[in-house]
Amino acid sequence: MTTLKTENLAFEHVEPEIDEPETVEPRVLDRFSDDELTVINRELEDAHPSEILRWADDTFGDRCIQMSSFAIDGMAIFDMYWKVNPKARLATLDTMRLFEETYDLMDRIARRYNTEVEVHYPDIREVGRMIRQHGMNLFYKGVQNRQLCCEIRKVNPLNIALNEADAWITGLRRDQGMKRGEIDIVQKDLAHDAYKINPVANWTAEQIRQYAIDNKVPYNILHDKGFPSIGCAPCTRAVKPGEDERSGRWWWESDPDAKECGIHTVSATT
Repeated sequence: MTTLKTENLAFEHVEPEIDEPETVEPRVLDRFSDDELTVINRELEDAHPSEILRWADDTFGDRCIQMSSFAIDGMAIFDMYWKVNPKARLATLDTMRLFEETYDLMDRIARRYNTEVEVHYPDIREVGRMIRQHGMNLFYKGVQNRQLCCEIRKVNPLNIALNEADAWITGLRRDQGMKRGEIDIVQKDLAHDAYKINPVANWTAEQIRQYAIDNKVPYNILHDKGFPSIGCAPCTRAVKPGEDERSGRWWWESDPDAKECGIHTVSATT
């Protein structure tokens, strides 16, 4: 007869796992329904930009941030925003290819308003890979290359900058043409789950410049040298009198309706 020996084994009692219900964070864009947003835009349509900025500050507080390329539009807006709230947040995207005049203006603005400019940079590893594959000045070699450069140097850093924001302020104007002619004062930015506020949407370039002069707002000296729109140094040039103000951006591209870097695409704001 064979005797089977059994060993004393200690078994750990394991409670069955119970799936915890997932916590779903409320979306920022659920704050206003489409109907409510329509009413807000109707009420703000004829408001002065400073009144729109007051509404933005009252509504979003420090979860609202102004993103600016440090062109004159943005500086006029920040002057108004700062007068509404001296602690208003101002941020920019340093693509690492900006004009020296733009960097000088950043320092002037920081001193004038006693504010810290929040600067966001591209991922240097992504920049390095892009340059190794396509060259330093790849943007001259086709629209796809230019859009890739804009994506890495501007769009991706913007996504990070807006992670901690419920609303962002831009300098978009309807008279700039392209799809900008369709913008509202307050829009839903689905790409960032945030509200996009365009306080000077119904102002003209002349109104912006006059405000800057009347209020002694520091602005980029390139504007006095024929640059109505200022971006990266290799991609921006002065324009002739009477030319469209966006014609100096990516001037080698043939489609005048494609003068966007990807930050203000309609698909991200509707």
